[in-house]
Amino acid sequence: MAAAPDTPRSVAAAAAAAAPARSSAAVAGAGGTPSFSPLYQQIKALLLHSLQAGEWLPGQAIPSEIDLAARFKVSQGTVRKAIDELAAGNMLVRRQGKGTYVATHAEQSTQFRFLRLTPDDGSAPDLQRRLLDCRRMRAPADVARLLALKAGEAAVQVRRLLLAPDVDVDADAAGAGTGPGGAAALQPVVLDDLWLPGTLFKGLTAERLVAWRGPMYRLFEAEFSVQMIRAEEKIRAVAATPEEAALLDVAAGAPLLSVERLSFTYGNRAVEWRRGLYRTAVHHYRNQLS
Repeated sequence: MAAAPDTPRSVAAAAAAAAPARSSAAVAGAGGTPSFSPLYQQIKALLLHSLQAGEWLPGQAIPSEIDLAARFKVSQGTVRKAIDELAAGNMLVRRQGKGTYVATHAEQSTQFRFLRLTPDDGSAPDLQRRLLDCRRMRAPADVARLLALKAGEAAVQVRRLLLAPDVDVDADAAGAGTGPGGAAALQPVVLDDLWLPGTLFKGLTAERLVAWRGPMYRLFEAEFSVQMIRAEEKIRAVAATPEEAALLDVAAGAPLLSVERLSFTYGNRAVEWRRGLYRTAVHHYRNQLS
């Protein structure tokens, strides 16, 4: 059966059923005059609405392009273009011969997607966590502003260290250079301070964080239904304070890379602010531009 022709009327009808607020092909521009939205962008918006509503959860397959085309009464090519954009934005993942899946931070290829710290030898990050603190408190003014919280609203603060194998230790050396059973010694490479909206992360405790074995963002997906889909970062060089130096095992005043990250979920809502202090003696910050 041939796919229905792509018309604003057919997409508007599908939009009215799935998301009444998005039911028109024409949207008001900055000056109040209607502006036309391409059909694939309308389908993309409808797919985003379904993702945000939890119709398809992280790691789950979405319907086929043929089924989505029938659902929205558009051509398969229009659906494919919408999915291509969502895949380019790391919200969906195409798997050859299997279909298209909702992106998840549980996958090996994506669990370090927001962490750009890379060993100088080019190996994959091999990091372990050490939780230092997790508490609920009134959000400081700067955190409240970044996360769009009301004055006095609660936030969750998490402080942790990320540790990596100490490459400075001679592999043949014994004693202090190795851990129990001859395991490689670990050195702290990142000091993370995270702030999360208290209303979204009710029940997040130190015990829950310690017990969780996967990536932290996977915990947020699975237990709190919060998907981190994009982030903005600010990077600058700073000098370690005495407290930071003690935690990172460097001298006070040692140079560190400060990475401030604001992470967003669907609807462009900021749901995490963090500041990471990176040791870069044997690691570097790597970003790929295209």
